[in-house]
Amino acid sequence: MEGALQALIAAVVAFFAVVLLFFLILLLCPRTPKSRLGPSALPAPPLPLRRPPPASIVADESASFDPSLDHISLNELAAATKGFAADAIIGDGSFGFVYKARLSSGATVAVKRLSADAFHGFREFRAEMETLGGLRHPHLTRILGYCISGADRLLIYEFVEHGSLDHLLHESDSRDSIDLVSSPLPWPIRVQIVRGVAAGLAFLHEECRPRIIHRDIKSSNVLLAADFEARIADFGLARLVDVSRTHVSTQVAGTMGYMPPEYKEGLMAATVAADVYSFGVLMVETATGQRPNLLRRLENGKQVCLVRWTRRMVEERRVMEVLDAKMGKEGVREEEVKGYLEVAYRCTDENPRKRPTMAEVVSLLDHI
Repeated sequence: MEGALQALIAAVVAFFAVVLLFFLILLLCPRTPKSRLGPSALPAPPLPLRRPPPASIVADESASFDPSLDHISLNELAAATKGFAADAIIGDGSFGFVYKARLSSGATVAVKRLSADAFHGFREFRAEMETLGGLRHPHLTRILGYCISGADRLLIYEFVEHGSLDHLLHESDSRDSIDLVSSPLPWPIRVQIVRGVAAGLAFLHEECRPRIIHRDIKSSNVLLAADFEARIADFGLARLVDVSRTHVSTQVAGTMGYMPPEYKEGLMAATVAADVYSFGVLMVETATGQRPNLLRRLENGKQVCLVRWTRRMVEERRVMEVLDAKMGKEGVREEEVKGYLEVAYRCTDENPRKRPTMAEVVSLLDHI
């Protein structure tokens, strides 16, 4: 009995020894099974390493809309303006300075260097400049090109050597800038300038597709050619508006004194009616020779802005009192002044829906 027990124990020990030996063989000599999924299931060979894309792409490009201008670069524009020196500045605005620049080709141009918040996107800036660069009208200053480098946005305009309407109306040395007529500007030339601005705006609003809203009509953005041909300048704030939309929402833009009253009510939109209001203010400024933010006193002692004072004068049929006191009134017909100021009155209506279109304004001015 004792012998049988010993034989059983020996058999169990032998069995476990064989099992242990089997597992040791499996561990020491593993087999790689053949795949049933075909060659595509096998590990792919390692791909060649590539340089990772940059975290951000810095826009850097320029374009010329005039075949006479070579490739424009920031370095050339900086050299042409002496490093954007203060003595090269010929104008300024809420969105940047304008510099006189003589390029290496010998061409003299005006360079508008926009501030950082003037345009928020590279693609938007490029698309709008390409559209504006194709505009051709006798009462628009041509955009010759643009340059983008990092955060810099620069517009290149044709240079109009006789300066701005603002300078001729308000600067005492205006005769130094143009010697074709004595200062102050006579009434017929003022009317001619206003008609030119109206024609340029009507072109932007009515004939361009998409229509273009300038958003900063003012006397410093009206340049004058040798024959006093008005040219609207500075499209740094312009917005393109699809014909199927009446407006495009945007931040408030423009210059104090020229902005429409609806902006104060929170209606912050770029509209053709806002341009019409600014044009009406320009008409008042041109007739009075006074800046729009000037306060005038009514007979009751109340002080009001220049536009409101002018509107009161029109309502009281005292139109001749509106004209620039420095300007000679010989040969000025009261009926013509009345017609002129009635157009300005309609353009500066506080209700945007009651303002005329610029096409209507052109027609009204032509019949004065």
